[in-house]
Amino acid sequence: MKEEEDYILGTDKQELFRLGVQHQVWAEEAQKGWRLANFKPEQTILDLGCGPGFCSKELAYLVGQKGKVISIDKSANYISFLENIAQTHNLNIETFTGDFNMMKLKPESLDGMYCRWALAWVPEPKKVLKMVSDALLPGGKMVIQEYYDWSSLQTEPRKKNLSKAISGALKSFKDSDSEIDIGRYLPKILGDIGMSITSFRPMLKIATPENGIWQWPKTFFQSYFPRLVLQNYLSQEEANAALAELEELEQLKDASICTCLMVEIIAEKPL
Repeated sequence: MKEEEDYILGTDKQELFRLGVQHQVWAEEAQKGWRLANFKPEQTILDLGCGPGFCSKELAYLVGQKGKVISIDKSANYISFLENIAQTHNLNIETFTGDFNMMKLKPESLDGMYCRWALAWVPEPKKVLKMVSDALLPGGKMVIQEYYDWSSLQTEPRKKNLSKAISGALKSFKDSDSEIDIGRYLPKILGDIGMSITSFRPMLKIATPENGIWQWPKTFFQSYFPRLVLQNYLSQEEANAALAELEELEQLKDASICTCLMVEIIAEKPL
């Protein structure tokens, strides 16, 4: 399968831009999680599912030249993009291209791990997290930010075609071999592999046409609705109608979009 098809939203320039918008919206939450986990200079941090490396870059500055970030993603395009960033900014980032199940992590070699929107797309998240747990030093921490309830994504006022397209997107995720709302199951999974939960923080944002958060759901709709047509979850007419309603919604000063409910879980490996 081509990489463009293997990645849920592809890896083209449009998706790279969308991921940049997404990171801009959620960067403050990532940084808060790192502070809560006490990520600091001279540590070795794993960025699991790094994508094009927006968080890897920030983590590399956080750990400094005496620390290291290990960035793993299955997209060769994104890893190449990150390697160019690391070289340009002289950052200590070690990259790995491949499936998480192919990771080769040394036992007790990591001080921490960060993961955002990666476990929702893997069939066996428990297996992956066990591999990371084995690689953590005692006292090492995982900071995981994942969807808890994707169905909380809705608009006000409600738009018929846009709502149908959003429902189609959720159905496409539910029909996959992974769990989009993996966040709700992580406490049990982490407990089963011997990790201790130290923080459980809900995260939800409300977008309006007047704030920058709006660009996050907007760019997702523009990118994913055409894919739903190819997957036979929507007709072309339905996708066009949904995007037209999105434009109508954006013209209303009192409009809003409730984004998907996320959760941040910080877990520690016992001493």
